[in-house]
Amino acid sequence: MAPPHGGMMEVPRPVSNANLTNLTEEELQALNPKFPYMPVDSENKGKQLKIWSFAAPHMRAFHLSWIGFMQAFISTFSAAPMGPVIRDSLSLTKKELANAGIATVTAVVFMRVAMGPICDKLGPRYGMAGLLLIFAPATLCLGLTNDGTNFLIARMFIGITLATFVTCQYWNSIMFNNRVVGLANATAGGWGNLGGGITQFLMPLLFTAVNSSSGLIFRSWRYAMLIPGSLQICAGTAILYLGQDMPGGQYRFMKKTGQLEDKSVLQIFKLGVLNYRMWVLVILYAFCFGVELTMNEIAATYFFDYFGVNLKVAGAIASSFGLMNLFARSIGGGLSDWASRKFGMRGRLWNLWALLFLEGMMCIGMGQLNKSLAGTITFMILFSLFVQASEGATYGVVPFTSARCMGIIAGFVGAGGNAGASVNLAIWFRSAKYETYEGITYMGILIVCVSMLTFTLHFPPWGSMLFGPTKGVTEKDYFLREFTADEIADGKDQKVAKWILNSESERPPSIRTEVPAEEEDDAEKAEEKK
Repeated sequence: MAPPHGGMMEVPRPVSNANLTNLTEEELQALNPKFPYMPVDSENKGKQLKIWSFAAPHMRAFHLSWIGFMQAFISTFSAAPMGPVIRDSLSLTKKELANAGIATVTAVVFMRVAMGPICDKLGPRYGMAGLLLIFAPATLCLGLTNDGTNFLIARMFIGITLATFVTCQYWNSIMFNNRVVGLANATAGGWGNLGGGITQFLMPLLFTAVNSSSGLIFRSWRYAMLIPGSLQICAGTAILYLGQDMPGGQYRFMKKTGQLEDKSVLQIFKLGVLNYRMWVLVILYAFCFGVELTMNEIAATYFFDYFGVNLKVAGAIASSFGLMNLFARSIGGGLSDWASRKFGMRGRLWNLWALLFLEGMMCIGMGQLNKSLAGTITFMILFSLFVQASEGATYGVVPFTSARCMGIIAGFVGAGGNAGASVNLAIWFRSAKYETYEGITYMGILIVCVSMLTFTLHFPPWGSMLFGPTKGVTEKDYFLREFTADEIADGKDQKVAKWILNSESERPPSIRTEVPAEEEDDAEKAEEKK
Protein backbone atom coordinates (compact mmCIF):
# COMPACT_ATOMS: atom_id res chain seq x y z
CA MET A 1 0.00 0.00 0.00
CA ALA A 2 1.32 3.43 -0.93
CA PRO A 3 2.32 5.87 1.79
CA PRO A 4 -0.30 8.50 2.68
CA HIS A 5 -0.37 11.76 0.75
CA GLY A 6 1.42 14.82 2.05
CA GLY A 7 4.02 15.05 4.76
CA MET A 8 7.73 14.45 4.55
CA MET A 9 9.16 11.30 3.05
CA GLU A 10 11.53 9.33 5.23
CA VAL A 11 15.08 9.72 3.97
CA PRO A 12 16.88 6.38 4.14
CA ARG A 13 20.34 5.67 5.40
CA PRO A 14 22.65 5.27 2.40
CA VAL A 15 23.56 1.62 2.92
CA SER A 16 22.00 -1.22 4.87
CA ASN A 17 24.14 -3.54 6.98
CA ALA A 18 23.29 -6.38 4.63
CA ASN A 19 25.27 -4.65 1.92
CA LEU A 20 28.45 -4.26 3.99
CA THR A 21 29.60 -7.85 4.35
CA ASN A 22 31.43 -8.23 1.04
CA LEU A 23 33.10 -4.82 0.93
CA THR A 24 36.83 -4.20 1.09
CA GLU A 25 38.28 -1.67 3.54
CA GLU A 26 38.75 0.80 0.70
CA GLU A 27 35.12 0.39 -0.35
CA LEU A 28 33.92 0.88 3.22
CA GLN A 29 35.80 4.18 3.38
CA ALA A 30 34.19 5.22 0.10
CA LEU A 31 30.70 4.94 1.61
CA ASN A 32 31.07 8.40 3.18
CA PRO A 33 32.79 10.46 0.49
CA LYS A 34 34.08 13.94 1.28
CA PHE A 35 34.00 16.81 -1.20
CA PRO A 36 36.11 19.65 0.23
CA TYR A 37 36.06 21.62 -3.02
CA MET A 38 32.31 21.37 -3.71
CA PRO A 39 29.21 22.09 -1.54
CA VAL A 40 26.81 19.16 -2.00
CA ASP A 41 23.21 18.28 -1.16
CA SER A 42 21.83 15.18 0.58
CA GLU A 43 22.49 13.11 -2.58
CA ASN A 44 26.10 14.37 -2.78
CA LYS A 45 25.17 16.32 -5.92
CA GLY A 46 27.18 19.48 -6.51
CA LYS A 47 25.49 22.82 -5.81
CA GLN A 48 27.91 24.90 -7.86
CA LEU A 49 29.39 24.77 -11.35
CA LYS A 50 33.10 25.59 -11.04
CA ILE A 51 34.08 25.56 -14.69
CA TRP A 52 37.78 26.23 -14.03
CA SER A 53 38.08 23.13 -11.84
CA PHE A 54 38.84 19.60 -13.06
CA ALA A 55 38.48 18.03 -9.60
CA ALA A 56 36.86 14.60 -9.30
CA PRO A 57 34.13 13.58 -9.37
CA HIS A 58 31.72 16.43 -10.19
CA MET A 59 33.77 18.77 -12.33
CA ARG A 60 35.83 16.04 -13.94
CA ALA A 61 32.62 14.35 -15.07
CA PHE A 62 31.35 17.70 -16.36
CA HIS A 63 34.46 18.32 -18.47
CA LEU A 64 34.76 14.76 -19.75
CA SER A 65 31.08 14.76 -20.73
CA TRP A 66 31.32 17.80 -22.97
CA ILE A 67 34.70 16.80 -24.41
CA GLY A 68 33.30 13.41 -25.43
CA PHE A 69 30.18 14.94 -26.94
CA MET A 70 32.22 17.60 -28.75
CA GLN A 71 34.39 14.95 -30.33
CA ALA A 72 31.30 13.10 -31.53
CA PHE A 73 30.11 16.32 -33.17
CA ILE A 74 33.49 16.97 -34.80
CA SER A 75 33.61 13.46 -36.25
CA THR A 76 29.98 13.37 -37.37
CA PHE A 77 30.04 16.65 -39.28
CA SER A 78 33.66 16.55 -40.46
CA ALA A 79 32.55 15.77 -44.02
CA ALA A 80 29.86 18.48 -44.26
CA PRO A 81 32.10 21.56 -44.74
CA MET A 82 34.03 19.71 -47.45
CA GLY A 83 30.74 18.84 -49.16
CA PRO A 84 31.42 20.59 -52.49
CA VAL A 85 34.81 18.86 -52.86
CA ILE A 86 33.47 15.45 -51.80
CA ARG A 87 30.50 15.92 -54.13
CA ASP A 88 32.85 16.36 -57.09
CA SER A 89 35.30 13.69 -55.91
CA LEU A 90 32.64 10.97 -55.65
CA SER A 91 30.39 12.37 -58.43
CA LEU A 92 27.46 12.76 -56.04
CA THR A 93 24.16 14.40 -56.94
CA LYS A 94 22.45 16.90 -54.61
CA LYS A 95 20.03 14.13 -53.61
CA GLU A 96 22.84 11.67 -52.79
CA LEU A 97 24.67 14.27 -50.71
CA ALA A 98 21.45 15.09 -48.85
CA ASN A 99 20.72 11.38 -48.31
CA ALA A 100 24.12 10.96 -46.66
CA GLY A 101 23.31 13.87 -44.37
CA ILE A 102 19.92 12.37 -43.51
CA ALA A 103 21.52 8.99 -42.79
CA THR A 104 24.04 10.68 -40.50
CA VAL A 105 21.39 12.16 -38.21
CA THR A 106 18.79 9.37 -38.56
CA ALA A 107 20.74 6.25 -37.59
CA VAL A 108 21.49 7.68 -34.16
CA VAL A 109 17.78 8.06 -33.33
CA PHE A 110 17.54 4.44 -32.25
CA MET A 111 20.87 4.52 -30.43
CA ARG A 112 19.84 7.60 -28.47
CA VAL A 113 16.74 5.78 -27.29
CA ALA A 114 18.87 2.76 -26.37
CA MET A 115 21.43 4.89 -24.52
CA GLY A 116 18.91 5.66 -21.78
CA PRO A 117 18.65 2.03 -20.62
CA ILE A 118 22.39 1.57 -21.20
CA CYS A 119 23.12 4.47 -18.85
CA ASP A 120 20.68 3.06 -16.30
CA LYS A 121 22.34 -0.38 -16.42
CA LEU A 122 26.04 0.36 -17.02
CA GLY A 123 26.48 4.03 -16.18
CA PRO A 124 27.34 7.05 -18.35
CA ARG A 125 31.10 6.43 -18.39
CA TYR A 126 30.91 3.07 -20.18
CA GLY A 127 28.13 4.40 -22.40
CA MET A 128 30.07 7.40 -23.70
CA ALA A 129 33.50 5.76 -23.96
CA GLY A 130 32.00 2.71 -25.66
CA LEU A 131 30.31 4.74 -28.38
CA LEU A 132 33.42 6.75 -29.19
CA LEU A 133 35.77 3.77 -29.30
CA ILE A 134 33.48 1.33 -31.11
CA PHE A 135 32.72 3.74 -33.97
CA ALA A 136 36.15 5.37 -34.29
CA PRO A 137 37.08 2.99 -37.17
CA ALA A 138 34.15 4.34 -39.21
CA THR A 139 35.54 7.87 -38.87
CA LEU A 140 39.03 6.75 -39.85
CA CYS A 141 37.70 4.83 -42.86
CA LEU A 142 35.45 7.56 -44.30
CA GLY A 143 38.35 8.66 -46.49
CA LEU A 144 38.44 5.20 -48.09
CA THR A 145 34.95 5.46 -49.61
CA ASN A 146 34.72 5.56 -53.40
CA ASP A 147 31.01 5.98 -54.18
CA GLY A 148 27.79 7.41 -52.78
CA THR A 149 26.68 4.18 -51.12
CA ASN A 150 29.89 3.61 -49.17
CA PHE A 151 29.98 7.29 -48.22
CA LEU A 152 26.41 7.11 -46.89
CA ILE A 153 27.09 3.94 -44.87
CA ALA A 154 30.26 5.36 -43.31
CA ARG A 155 28.54 8.61 -42.33
CA MET A 156 25.63 6.65 -40.89
CA PHE A 157 27.93 4.74 -38.52
CA ILE A 158 29.84 7.88 -37.55
CA GLY A 159 26.55 9.64 -36.78
CA ILE A 160 25.69 7.02 -34.16
CA THR A 161 28.29 8.65 -31.89
CA LEU A 162 25.91 11.61 -31.45
CA ALA A 163 24.14 9.39 -28.91
CA THR A 164 26.89 10.57 -26.55
CA PHE A 165 24.58 13.54 -25.98
CA VAL A 166 22.36 11.31 -23.84
CA THR A 167 25.28 10.22 -21.68
CA CYS A 168 26.44 13.85 -21.45
CA GLN A 169 23.09 15.05 -20.08
CA TYR A 170 22.57 11.95 -17.93
CA TRP A 171 26.01 12.29 -16.37
CA ASN A 172 25.51 15.92 -15.40
CA SER A 173 21.97 15.30 -14.15
CA ILE A 174 23.24 12.79 -11.58
CA MET A 175 26.23 14.96 -10.63
CA PHE A 176 24.55 18.34 -10.02
CA ASN A 177 21.80 19.66 -7.77
CA ASN A 178 18.48 21.11 -9.00
CA ARG A 179 19.80 24.63 -8.41
CA VAL A 180 22.41 24.34 -11.15
CA VAL A 181 21.39 21.26 -13.17
CA GLY A 182 19.91 23.40 -15.95
CA LEU A 183 23.12 25.41 -16.25
CA ALA A 184 25.33 22.30 -16.00
CA ASN A 185 23.37 20.41 -18.66
CA ALA A 186 23.18 23.43 -20.93
CA THR A 187 26.87 24.31 -20.64
CA ALA A 188 28.06 20.73 -21.18
CA GLY A 189 25.66 20.27 -24.09
CA GLY A 190 26.55 23.65 -25.55
CA TRP A 191 30.28 23.16 -25.34
CA GLY A 192 29.80 19.74 -26.87
CA ASN A 193 27.77 21.25 -29.69
CA LEU A 194 30.71 23.59 -30.29
CA GLY A 195 32.12 20.66 -32.21
CA GLY A 196 29.64 21.49 -34.97
CA GLY A 197 31.20 24.93 -35.34
CA ILE A 198 34.78 23.80 -34.82
CA THR A 199 34.56 21.16 -37.53
CA GLN A 200 33.07 23.69 -40.00
CA PHE A 201 36.17 25.82 -39.44
CA LEU A 202 38.77 23.08 -38.85
CA MET A 203 38.15 20.67 -41.73
CA PRO A 204 38.48 23.22 -44.58
CA LEU A 205 41.75 24.39 -42.98
CA LEU A 206 43.04 20.81 -42.78
CA PHE A 207 41.91 20.17 -46.35
CA THR A 208 43.63 23.35 -47.58
CA ALA A 209 46.85 22.52 -45.70
CA VAL A 210 47.01 18.98 -47.08
CA ASN A 211 46.07 20.10 -50.58
CA SER A 212 48.71 22.84 -50.64
CA SER A 213 51.44 20.33 -49.80
CA SER A 214 50.23 17.46 -51.99
CA GLY A 215 48.35 19.18 -54.80
CA LEU A 216 45.95 16.22 -54.94
CA ILE A 217 42.56 17.83 -54.35
CA PHE A 218 40.51 14.62 -54.39
CA ARG A 219 42.86 12.88 -51.95
CA SER A 220 43.35 15.76 -49.55
CA TRP A 221 39.89 15.47 -47.97
CA ARG A 222 40.55 11.76 -47.39
CA TYR A 223 43.78 12.39 -45.49
CA ALA A 224 42.12 15.15 -43.45
CA MET A 225 39.63 12.59 -42.06
CA LEU A 226 42.42 10.86 -40.12
CA ILE A 227 42.53 13.73 -37.60
CA PRO A 228 38.97 13.50 -36.19
CA GLY A 229 39.22 9.70 -36.06
CA SER A 230 42.41 9.83 -34.00
CA LEU A 231 40.98 12.46 -31.63
CA GLN A 232 37.92 10.25 -31.14
CA ILE A 233 40.08 7.39 -29.85
CA CYS A 234 41.90 9.73 -27.45
CA ALA A 235 38.63 11.13 -26.04
CA GLY A 236 37.09 7.69 -25.50
CA THR A 237 40.17 6.40 -23.71
CA ALA A 238 40.33 9.44 -21.39
CA ILE A 239 36.66 9.07 -20.40
CA LEU A 240 37.07 5.38 -19.67
CA TYR A 241 40.07 5.78 -17.38
CA LEU A 242 39.52 9.21 -15.80
CA GLY A 243 35.75 9.40 -15.30
CA GLN A 244 33.49 8.44 -12.36
CA ASP A 245 29.81 7.60 -12.86
CA MET A 246 28.26 9.16 -9.74
CA PRO A 247 29.35 11.33 -6.80
CA GLY A 248 29.43 8.24 -4.58
CA GLY A 249 31.47 6.07 -6.95
CA GLN A 250 31.24 3.89 -10.04
CA TYR A 251 27.94 2.25 -10.99
CA ARG A 252 29.11 -1.22 -10.05
CA PHE A 253 30.04 -0.05 -6.53
CA MET A 254 26.77 1.86 -6.07
CA LYS A 255 24.73 -1.21 -6.98
CA LYS A 256 26.90 -3.51 -4.88
CA THR A 257 26.27 -1.37 -1.79
CA GLY A 258 22.53 -1.05 -2.45
CA GLN A 259 22.68 2.71 -3.03
CA LEU A 260 21.38 2.37 -6.58
CA GLU A 261 18.32 0.50 -7.79
CA ASP A 262 18.96 -2.32 -10.25
CA LYS A 263 16.12 -1.37 -12.58
CA SER A 264 14.03 -3.52 -14.89
CA VAL A 265 14.64 -2.06 -18.35
CA LEU A 266 11.22 -3.10 -19.68
CA GLN A 267 9.35 -1.65 -16.71
CA ILE A 268 11.26 1.65 -16.79
CA PHE A 269 10.84 1.85 -20.56
CA LYS A 270 7.08 1.48 -20.18
CA LEU A 271 6.95 4.21 -17.53
CA GLY A 272 8.83 6.58 -19.81
CA VAL A 273 6.78 6.08 -22.98
CA LEU A 274 3.49 6.46 -21.08
CA ASN A 275 4.52 9.90 -19.80
CA TYR A 276 3.01 12.38 -22.28
CA ARG A 277 5.38 15.13 -21.10
CA MET A 278 8.26 13.19 -22.58
CA TRP A 279 6.64 13.17 -26.02
CA VAL A 280 5.97 16.91 -25.92
CA LEU A 281 9.62 17.52 -25.04
CA VAL A 282 10.67 15.15 -27.85
CA ILE A 283 8.83 17.33 -30.38
CA LEU A 284 10.10 20.60 -28.90
CA TYR A 285 13.68 19.34 -28.96
CA ALA A 286 13.22 18.17 -32.55
CA PHE A 287 12.78 21.81 -33.51
CA CYS A 288 15.74 23.25 -31.66
CA PHE A 289 18.54 20.66 -31.64
CA GLY A 290 17.13 19.11 -34.81
CA VAL A 291 17.31 22.53 -36.46
CA GLU A 292 20.92 22.95 -35.34
CA LEU A 293 21.86 19.61 -36.91
CA THR A 294 20.08 20.66 -40.09
CA MET A 295 22.05 23.91 -40.26
CA ASN A 296 25.33 22.08 -39.61
CA GLU A 297 24.57 19.96 -42.66
CA ILE A 298 23.48 22.68 -45.11
CA ALA A 299 25.10 25.97 -44.04
CA ALA A 300 28.53 25.73 -45.71
CA THR A 301 27.11 24.49 -49.02
CA TYR A 302 24.39 27.20 -48.88
CA PHE A 303 26.90 30.03 -48.61
CA PHE A 304 29.17 28.41 -51.21
CA ASP A 305 26.38 27.95 -53.77
CA TYR A 306 24.25 31.08 -53.23
CA PHE A 307 26.73 33.79 -52.29
CA GLY A 308 29.77 32.81 -54.38
CA VAL A 309 32.30 32.61 -51.52
CA ASN A 310 35.13 30.05 -51.56
CA LEU A 311 35.12 26.87 -49.49
CA LYS A 312 37.27 28.26 -46.68
CA VAL A 313 35.10 31.38 -46.29
CA ALA A 314 31.88 29.35 -46.52
CA GLY A 315 33.15 27.07 -43.76
CA ALA A 316 34.17 30.01 -41.59
CA ILE A 317 30.74 31.64 -41.95
CA ALA A 318 28.94 28.37 -41.27
CA SER A 319 31.11 27.76 -38.20
CA SER A 320 29.69 30.87 -36.52
CA PHE A 321 26.38 29.05 -36.14
CA GLY A 322 27.93 26.25 -34.09
CA LEU A 323 30.45 28.43 -32.26
CA MET A 324 27.60 30.29 -30.56
CA ASN A 325 27.37 27.19 -28.38
CA LEU A 326 30.28 28.60 -26.40
CA PHE A 327 27.71 30.56 -24.39
CA ALA A 328 24.26 30.42 -26.05
CA ARG A 329 23.11 27.07 -24.71
CA SER A 330 24.36 28.03 -21.25
CA ILE A 331 22.24 31.17 -21.44
CA GLY A 332 19.15 29.02 -22.01
CA GLY A 333 19.98 26.72 -19.10
CA GLY A 334 20.95 29.61 -16.84
CA LEU A 335 17.71 31.45 -17.66
CA SER A 336 15.81 28.25 -16.88
CA ASP A 337 17.42 27.97 -13.43
CA TRP A 338 16.86 31.69 -12.78
CA ALA A 339 13.20 31.46 -13.81
CA SER A 340 12.79 28.43 -11.54
CA ARG A 341 14.16 30.31 -8.53
CA LYS A 342 11.76 33.19 -9.22
CA PHE A 343 8.64 31.33 -10.39
CA GLY A 344 9.21 27.57 -10.05
CA MET A 345 8.58 25.14 -12.91
CA ARG A 346 6.14 27.59 -14.49
CA GLY A 347 9.08 29.95 -15.00
CA ARG A 348 11.08 27.23 -16.75
CA LEU A 349 8.17 26.61 -19.15
CA TRP A 350 7.61 30.28 -20.02
CA ASN A 351 11.33 30.63 -20.64
CA LEU A 352 11.31 27.60 -22.96
CA TRP A 353 8.36 28.86 -24.99
CA ALA A 354 9.77 32.38 -25.43
CA LEU A 355 13.13 31.09 -26.67
CA LEU A 356 11.53 28.65 -29.13
CA PHE A 357 9.21 31.34 -30.50
CA LEU A 358 12.09 33.77 -31.04
CA GLU A 359 14.13 30.97 -32.64
CA GLY A 360 11.42 30.50 -35.25
CA MET A 361 11.17 34.23 -35.97
CA MET A 362 14.94 34.55 -36.49
CA CYS A 363 14.89 31.52 -38.80
CA ILE A 364 12.20 33.17 -40.93
CA GLY A 365 14.28 36.35 -41.05
CA MET A 366 17.38 34.48 -42.24
CA GLY A 367 15.46 32.88 -45.09
CA GLN A 368 13.86 36.14 -46.17
CA LEU A 369 17.15 38.06 -46.34
CA ASN A 370 18.57 35.76 -49.03
CA LYS A 371 19.69 38.64 -51.26
CA SER A 372 22.03 40.08 -48.62
CA LEU A 373 25.10 38.23 -47.37
CA ALA A 374 25.50 40.58 -44.39
CA GLY A 375 21.80 40.33 -43.51
CA THR A 376 21.81 36.55 -43.81
CA ILE A 377 24.86 36.24 -41.54
CA THR A 378 23.38 38.64 -38.97
CA PHE A 379 20.09 36.77 -38.74
CA MET A 380 21.88 33.41 -38.77
CA ILE A 381 23.83 34.43 -35.66
CA LEU A 382 20.65 35.62 -33.90
CA PHE A 383 18.91 32.45 -35.06
CA SER A 384 21.76 30.36 -33.66
CA LEU A 385 21.59 32.17 -30.31
CA PHE A 386 17.93 31.26 -29.81
CA VAL A 387 18.30 27.73 -31.23
CA GLN A 388 20.93 26.82 -28.69
CA ALA A 389 19.33 28.71 -25.81
CA SER A 390 16.16 26.69 -26.52
CA GLU A 391 18.16 23.48 -26.28
CA GLY A 392 19.51 24.49 -22.88
CA ALA A 393 16.03 25.47 -21.70
CA THR A 394 14.59 22.12 -22.83
CA TYR A 395 17.08 20.18 -20.74
CA GLY A 396 16.31 22.51 -17.85
CA VAL A 397 12.90 20.80 -17.78
CA VAL A 398 13.85 17.20 -18.69
CA PRO A 399 15.40 16.18 -15.31
CA PHE A 400 12.11 16.89 -13.51
CA THR A 401 9.92 14.79 -15.78
CA SER A 402 10.52 11.57 -13.87
CA ALA A 403 12.24 10.43 -10.69
CA ARG A 404 12.81 6.89 -11.90
CA CYS A 405 13.31 6.78 -15.66
CA MET A 406 15.51 9.78 -16.37
CA GLY A 407 17.74 7.75 -18.70
CA ILE A 408 14.83 6.65 -20.89
CA ILE A 409 13.40 10.16 -21.09
CA ALA A 410 16.77 11.80 -21.76
CA GLY A 411 17.35 9.24 -24.52
CA PHE A 412 14.00 9.79 -26.21
CA VAL A 413 14.24 13.58 -26.04
CA GLY A 414 17.76 13.46 -27.45
CA ALA A 415 16.56 11.15 -30.22
CA GLY A 416 13.87 13.71 -30.99
CA GLY A 417 16.59 16.15 -31.99
CA ASN A 418 17.95 13.78 -34.60
CA ALA A 419 14.47 12.87 -35.80
CA GLY A 420 13.76 16.57 -36.25
CA ALA A 421 16.90 16.97 -38.35
CA SER A 422 15.85 14.03 -40.53
CA VAL A 423 12.39 15.52 -41.05
CA ASN A 424 13.67 18.99 -41.89
CA LEU A 425 16.37 17.73 -44.26
CA ALA A 426 13.94 15.39 -46.01
CA ILE A 427 11.11 17.93 -46.41
CA TRP A 428 12.92 21.18 -47.13
CA PHE A 429 16.45 20.42 -48.39
CA ARG A 430 16.52 17.03 -50.13
CA SER A 431 14.94 17.83 -53.49
CA ALA A 432 14.99 20.70 -55.95
CA LYS A 433 11.36 21.58 -55.09
CA TYR A 434 12.47 24.32 -52.70
CA GLU A 435 15.39 26.70 -52.91
CA THR A 436 17.49 26.48 -49.75
CA TYR A 437 16.39 29.92 -48.53
CA GLU A 438 12.74 28.88 -49.01
CA GLY A 439 13.34 25.76 -46.94
CA ILE A 440 14.87 27.88 -44.16
CA THR A 441 11.82 30.19 -44.17
CA TYR A 442 9.31 27.34 -44.03
CA MET A 443 11.31 25.65 -41.29
CA GLY A 444 11.05 28.85 -39.22
CA ILE A 445 7.27 28.96 -39.63
CA LEU A 446 7.06 25.36 -38.44
CA ILE A 447 9.21 26.16 -35.38
CA VAL A 448 6.83 28.97 -34.35
CA CYS A 449 3.86 26.60 -34.62
CA VAL A 450 5.58 23.81 -32.67
CA SER A 451 6.56 26.20 -29.85
CA MET A 452 2.89 26.43 -28.86
CA LEU A 453 3.04 22.83 -27.60
CA THR A 454 4.86 24.17 -24.52
CA PHE A 455 1.46 25.34 -23.25
CA THR A 456 0.35 21.69 -22.93
CA LEU A 457 3.02 20.77 -20.35
CA HIS A 458 1.50 20.47 -16.88
CA PHE A 459 3.22 19.12 -13.75
CA PRO A 460 0.60 18.46 -11.02
CA PRO A 461 2.79 19.59 -8.06
CA TRP A 462 3.99 22.73 -9.87
CA GLY A 463 1.48 23.73 -12.53
CA SER A 464 1.85 24.82 -16.16
CA MET A 465 2.30 28.06 -18.07
CA LEU A 466 -1.31 29.16 -17.59
CA PHE A 467 -2.48 27.15 -14.56
CA GLY A 468 -1.20 26.62 -11.03
CA PRO A 469 -0.47 23.33 -9.21
CA THR A 470 -3.17 20.69 -8.86
CA LYS A 471 -4.69 21.16 -5.43
CA GLY A 472 -3.57 18.63 -2.84
CA VAL A 473 -0.90 16.97 -5.04
CA THR A 474 2.65 16.93 -3.69
CA GLU A 475 5.92 15.82 -5.29
CA LYS A 476 5.62 12.56 -3.40
CA ASP A 477 2.13 11.91 -4.77
CA TYR A 478 3.24 12.62 -8.32
CA PHE A 479 6.51 10.72 -8.46
CA LEU A 480 5.50 7.69 -6.39
CA ARG A 481 3.00 6.80 -9.09
CA GLU A 482 5.99 5.28 -10.88
CA PHE A 483 6.19 2.56 -8.20
CA THR A 484 3.85 -0.35 -7.59
CA ALA A 485 2.46 -1.10 -4.13
CA ASP A 486 4.80 -4.12 -3.86
CA GLU A 487 7.84 -2.00 -4.77
CA ILE A 488 6.90 0.56 -2.13
CA ALA A 489 6.48 -2.22 0.41
CA ASP A 490 9.98 -3.44 -0.50
CA GLY A 491 11.37 0.07 0.03
CA LYS A 492 12.43 0.67 -3.58
CA ASP A 493 10.85 4.12 -3.46
CA GLN A 494 13.42 5.12 -0.84
CA LYS A 495 16.11 5.18 -3.56
CA VAL A 496 14.53 8.41 -4.88
CA ALA A 497 13.38 9.87 -1.55
CA LYS A 498 16.08 12.52 -1.40
CA TRP A 499 15.56 13.42 -5.04
CA ILE A 500 11.84 14.00 -4.42
CA LEU A 501 12.56 16.21 -1.42
CA ASN A 502 15.04 18.27 -3.42
CA SER A 503 12.54 18.68 -6.27
CA GLU A 504 10.35 20.84 -4.02
CA SER A 505 12.45 23.72 -5.33
CA GLU A 506 10.24 23.68 -8.45
CA ARG A 507 7.16 24.76 -6.48
CA PRO A 508 5.81 28.29 -6.93
CA PRO A 509 7.63 30.51 -4.38
CA SER A 510 4.44 31.06 -2.36
CA ILE A 511 4.24 27.39 -1.31
CA ARG A 512 7.91 26.43 -1.04
CA THR A 513 9.32 24.99 2.15
CA GLU A 514 12.99 25.04 1.12
CA VAL A 515 15.61 27.42 2.45
CA PRO A 516 15.92 30.42 0.09
CA ALA A 517 18.96 30.21 -2.18
CA GLU A 518 20.52 33.35 -0.67
CA GLU A 519 20.33 31.95 2.88
CA GLU A 520 21.67 28.60 1.70
CA ASP A 521 24.63 30.34 0.04
CA ASP A 522 25.37 32.19 3.30
CA ALA A 523 25.28 28.90 5.20
CA GLU A 524 27.67 27.30 2.71
CA LYS A 525 30.12 30.19 3.01
CA ALA A 526 30.02 29.96 6.81
CA GLU A 527 30.69 26.22 6.61
CA GLU A 528 33.63 26.77 4.24
CA LYS A 529 35.17 29.27 6.68
CA LYS A 530 35.04 26.66 9.45
